[in-house]
Amino acid sequence: MRIALHTRVREDRIEEYEAAHRQVPAELTAAISAAGVTSWTIWRSGAELFHLLECEDYARLLARLEKLPVNIAWQSRMAELLDVVHDYSDAGAAAGLPVVWEL
Repeated sequence: MRIALHTRVREDRIEEYEAAHRQVPAELTAAISAAGVTSWTIWRSGAELFHLLECEDYARLLARLEKLPVNIAWQSRMAELLDVVHDYSDAGAAAGLPVVWEL
């Protein structure tokens, strides 16, 4: 399945956010892949972040990552940099952006 998400980086923390993503811990990327993600891309327009990920099951992905220490540490770091954070709740599992048009 493909999931599109929207988050927002704090305008004064853009450089830190991008630097952090140049050094995502290998343990975290391995956990994301093991949870069923085959692709995850983030685009930035100003402070707006748009994510597109392909995974087997987004709700299951969130459940598998939510309590992993490496993900908890990463989300804590991201919370310092973001105005809108990744939502691991049941509501977050259903919060993908709706498709408006496809070719």
